[in-house]
Amino acid sequence: MDGARVFVVDADDRTREAMRQVLQRSGFNVSAFSSAEAFLDRGVGAGPACAVLDYQLLGMSGLNLQHSLGNRALSIVFVASHSDVSTVVEAMKGGAVDFLSKPADPEQLTAAVTRGLDQSAHAESDRMLHDIFARRLDRLTRREREVATRLIRGLSNKEIASELGAAEKTVKVHRGRAMAKLEVDSVAELVRLTRKADIDVY
Repeated sequence: MDGARVFVVDADDRTREAMRQVLQRSGFNVSAFSSAEAFLDRGVGAGPACAVLDYQLLGMSGLNLQHSLGNRALSIVFVASHSDVSTVVEAMKGGAVDFLSKPADPEQLTAAVTRGLDQSAHAESDRMLHDIFARRLDRLTRREREVATRLIRGLSNKEIASELGAAEKTVKVHRGRAMAKLEVDSVAELVRLTRKADIDVY
């Protein structure tokens, strides 16, 4: 995957280096860090990325790092020497791709990172679509947005005109301008794009 990056964050030098070598041999672009703080100082950057985090990191824990990263497109694979069911459940509920036991099996580690990068790529694509559609929405005048909102609700030009207290031909003009600014050719495409971008038009 072009531009994809993998980050290994583990305080133990031997473990960190072993995972880095396994992943590099699998063709990944890998950077390794001894702490969450060092990783955050480096910055995630843009594009698909997966972080392999020791759950029991010194300083900021792996779970706290997961929480601090929020909803970024970065995916996370946890590794831990010891874990219980509640630990695994909390990590997975937070969006982790997998939770592996140390020392991580090379095949399992490689497979988990591959899934993580795929997930990250999809999330990055969705984020870009959201941003693009949001910029298009900003082009609309207040009236064009009102018309677009009602189109998404499934109203006809006549029904929109009635709700807005406007002439139907005026609604048609606003509709045409809104569709052009949003770069869609049909109401079906507008609805699909709105849902895919996961954006509130109202």
